[in-house]
Amino acid sequence: MSEDKRIGVYIHIPFCASKCAYCDFCSLPGKEKLMPHYQDAILIQLQETLPQMKDTFIDSVYFGGGTPSYYGSKRLVEILRELKVTNRLLKDSEITVECNPDSVRRRDLAELKKEGVNRLSIGAQCADDELLRLIGRRHNWHQVELAVRRARAAGFKNISLDLIYGLPSQTREDWADTLTKALALKPAHISCYGLRLEEGTPLYEEYLDSPILPTEDDQADMYLYAVDLLERHGFRQYEISNFSRPGYESRHNLKYWRLLDYIGFGASAHSNIGLMRYSYTRNVREYISGVFAEQNIIDEKEQLTDFDRASEYLMLGMRTTWGISREEYMEVYQSPFDRLEETLRVFRDNGWTQEKDGRWSFTPGGFLLSNVLIGILLESQTREKFNANPWIREAFEALGKKVPLPVAQEPYLN
Repeated sequence: MSEDKRIGVYIHIPFCASKCAYCDFCSLPGKEKLMPHYQDAILIQLQETLPQMKDTFIDSVYFGGGTPSYYGSKRLVEILRELKVTNRLLKDSEITVECNPDSVRRRDLAELKKEGVNRLSIGAQCADDELLRLIGRRHNWHQVELAVRRARAAGFKNISLDLIYGLPSQTREDWADTLTKALALKPAHISCYGLRLEEGTPLYEEYLDSPILPTEDDQADMYLYAVDLLERHGFRQYEISNFSRPGYESRHNLKYWRLLDYIGFGASAHSNIGLMRYSYTRNVREYISGVFAEQNIIDEKEQLTDFDRASEYLMLGMRTTWGISREEYMEVYQSPFDRLEETLRVFRDNGWTQEKDGRWSFTPGGFLLSNVLIGILLESQTREKFNANPWIREAFEALGKKVPLPVAQEPYLN
């Protein structure tokens, strides 16, 4: 079965017991009464869409949110069974459910495991209970430990922990403590995200420009420490924010970074099929009523060009530790790699990229500057000569003057 006949399925569950202070995702706290109607809308969409996916097989399913574990195992199982009834869900599929520690129940875990869920992503965030309360989390670290124990008792081996660094008043030592306690739980996968203050969230209103918010240098220091510590404990970094033990990379998320097809269901869900990209309305009530009334629920739709997709190959490929290669680039772009490689070599001279076995990727320090560096790569590919581009020269000068280059430091903990 060829790779182009496989697709990932994303199911967005927008319901939460409460909304975290940093969250800008499509999520609804305290709207349990909408759950049955939302479930019916999801099932209707699946029943209408799946029969059209001829010669296409599902090899990953991801329930994201919101808090899917709060939505309840019975509803998640019902959705999975709808995927199975078409005989399109492969037996070896990766099936992930996002969980919050306060909504992990033994009975639910057993039911999910029995139905084929084989990966859990637990929103742990940090090990400091005071910080958890500050950012609006409903759980404490003891509940994280309890959730992992319950997951293992239910038979789950593929457990991922989500962590956040750069929280208000968080120190390097706090972050080191969180990583150490997370490693003690022996997960298969860890995601480390730097805090971003999203406009409109309570954290944005309270902590924008606050002196107790870690600086960019502090965040960079925390990030580099995590990269070093996790590597020494057997976790391979495979994307800017993601680390796993060998063989436990998130197969579903890799579809996003490798430009593979995925289809989304639910409010705000995104899809990418070939050169077509679209997303549904973020308004949950509009989504439900639109599905029932067979009205248009698409919020954004874009038909990409071959050049758009080629640019995405560059942007997304450089987010991963696999990076990009001359052969792939020339196949996608139908143009020489020399000018881009010239830029990559300049980056290498600055310690931002590395080349191994014909593949170029960012170093940990390069990942910290990836937004700027990828912009320069995209610019350089359309210019005749890298060194003749004033914008690139100015960008390098700005980097040299304003952005201190991150330097690997000695670990804080042995």
